[in-house]
Amino acid sequence: MTTPALQNSIVKDMGLAPEGHLKIDWVEAHMPVLNRIRRQFEQDLPFKGLKVAICLHLEAKTAYLAKVIQAGGAEVTITHSNPLSTQDDVCAALVEDGVTVYAKYNPEPAEFKQLQLRALEVKPDLIIDDGGDFATIIASERPDLAATIRGGAEETTTGIIRLKALAKEGQLQFPMVAVNDAYCKYLFDNRYGTGQSAFDGIIRTTNLVVAGKNVVVAGYGWCGKGVAMRAKGLGANVIVTEIDPIKAVEAHMDGFRVMTMVEAAKIGDFFIAVTGNKDVITGEHYDVMKDGAILSNAGHFDVEVNKPELAKRSESIRTVRRNIEEYRFKDGRKMYLLAEGRLVNLGAADGHPAEIMDTTFALQALGLRYVSENYVSLGKNVVNVPYEIDQQVASYKLESLDITIDSLSTEQEKYLDSWKF
Repeated sequence: MTTPALQNSIVKDMGLAPEGHLKIDWVEAHMPVLNRIRRQFEQDLPFKGLKVAICLHLEAKTAYLAKVIQAGGAEVTITHSNPLSTQDDVCAALVEDGVTVYAKYNPEPAEFKQLQLRALEVKPDLIIDDGGDFATIIASERPDLAATIRGGAEETTTGIIRLKALAKEGQLQFPMVAVNDAYCKYLFDNRYGTGQSAFDGIIRTTNLVVAGKNVVVAGYGWCGKGVAMRAKGLGANVIVTEIDPIKAVEAHMDGFRVMTMVEAAKIGDFFIAVTGNKDVITGEHYDVMKDGAILSNAGHFDVEVNKPELAKRSESIRTVRRNIEEYRFKDGRKMYLLAEGRLVNLGAADGHPAEIMDTTFALQALGLRYVSENYVSLGKNVVNVPYEIDQQVASYKLESLDITIDSLSTEQEKYLDSWKF
């Protein structure tokens, strides 16, 4: 039977759907918080009659979030936020489940952008964004598409930075909930999720040992903390580079060596950039790196490792393994770039573990409901996830783990609210 999703979607191959369903079924079995929210949504139908457009890394965990939003009554359309993280079998499975999909693995840049635009052209009432891709397309190219949008939720640090810049310039036309700034997001997703998944991508791709190697972590925010923690656990000698003196002191007191990137470049074996900024690793660093240095990014866009300057110093570039490009310098040294400098944890692996994304996507789902119900009063701003939602998600997670915690007595609450002792 032909459905609107099947009729309108653009995917690589619908024949891949069976494998995609298996992937989605697996993560569903390991996302108890999102399962609970799905049951709530099926009863309450908070998105009944609304269109929701989603721009995220399109793999199994994201697919299940789309199905949870769909269970809340929404007509869901989804597209990709990264060309290398899109899984074609998952896309096909979603189409069979009634979600309209505009996404393919590694399309040409023009097609990648066009597919994102197609998702917006359904004229959604709500959006879920990653890196501010939807928001910037609307602001720079298609402001007419803002007319129907109540608001949305943003997944990443990079996206929130872009959204705040848009709001400052008066270009943000609807409220966006900063999911990344929720406690449960940066404490667990950014730290434990990025830490594990970055090394999942690096190890899976290179098949090299980490123990005993010098691992250079650029940036000591929550993602950087997680990457450094996991590198230490794998037996690496960890070096941190930073621009923030407070974070640099923190890294030092956490037991890591702290130095400039120019100094770290001379001794590093693995380099992992997690800053969200551009030109973290550039020509001056390549000039002093050891032969065989491995370069990767776990921040956001493919600008942290400067690829033009890498190519400029090279006499040849070739793919030596899947997701590994070898840059052979004119002096004979070789540098290896993972996943084209894009997110190594998603471009070369499956992203964060399902149990981690369970809490993150629970925040997305409840954050989207919050903005849908309160968009009139929220204004055209970047707004925080209410702390009550953060606590609710954490409570659901504890219940799923069969963990019980203490609560304050009435007398304790009075004591904390009083200035008298």
